[in-house]
Amino acid sequence: MSAAPPHIAVPEDASRLPVTLPILQEKKRLGEPIVMVTAYDFPSARAAEAAGVDVVLVGDSGAMTVLGYPSTVAVTTDELLVLARATRRGLRTPFLVADLPFGSYEASDEQAVATALRFVKEAGADAVKLERGNDTSVARARAIVAAGIPVMGHVGLTPQTSTALGGYRAQGRSGSAALQIAQEALALERAGCFAIVFEAIPAAVSDALVPLLEVPVIGIGAGPATDGQVLVFHDLLGIREGRGARFVQRYAELQGEMNGGVAAFASDVRERRYPRPEHGYSIDPSELDLFRSELGALAAPAADPR
Repeated sequence: MSAAPPHIAVPEDASRLPVTLPILQEKKRLGEPIVMVTAYDFPSARAAEAAGVDVVLVGDSGAMTVLGYPSTVAVTTDELLVLARATRRGLRTPFLVADLPFGSYEASDEQAVATALRFVKEAGADAVKLERGNDTSVARARAIVAAGIPVMGHVGLTPQTSTALGGYRAQGRSGSAALQIAQEALALERAGCFAIVFEAIPAAVSDALVPLLEVPVIGIGAGPATDGQVLVFHDLLGIREGRGARFVQRYAELQGEMNGGVAAFASDVRERRYPRPEHGYSIDPSELDLFRSELGALAAPAADPR
């Protein structure tokens, strides 16, 4: 008979301590919701830090939200490393996870480990995340974990392969499809993943599946039964056009505020309302006189040397 896993004491101010894997596991045991958001740069990381979130994901969604790509597929490892390094500089307490971009881990275990190592060594990531729970992804997860790097899994709607899934649509809405998600999630757990993201699956499927998993489950459009929730930074703050996916809850409408602020600035410049005297710097009158006299000499035409 195996011994019960040790429990750690989580102090009342744990939100201000660096979040670790044991803390995340203890939150699941205690039923304390895990808060996760995406971030892609220093300002968004500082917002996550100030809010006291538990986990920050440098998601490949940054391909669309900050780099302007039409999907997550085009973003490169080097591009995500830039975003991850900037995010790392803005964080002190949240656990930092970096997405492995499409094409950076599928070819072989060696490729997967090499890419994961770059995010840890070059960007300071605490862990990496990969999508899907098929045989290939499970093998890659196992290899990365064996190399000493924590891995977060991701099942359900996996944006990197959304074309093969029929587009950005809910998954697991038939018995067989739900069973496949369950099989993938359990396989990722057995491969050593410390947590798994459930994206866009029926809440009833999560209700049935989450109790079978020993690792934390982070939901995004997967109902309230998961151990935590994640949203994309730009979705929850309204820094994009359109309403986004059905599961998005807007907590601000910053895109309109940003547009309005830039438009007001442009109008003030064109109407010469900006800058005003209070925006400038002064100079002592005697120094100004000296400057003007010397400036006159500079501006005088040079004598003809002939």
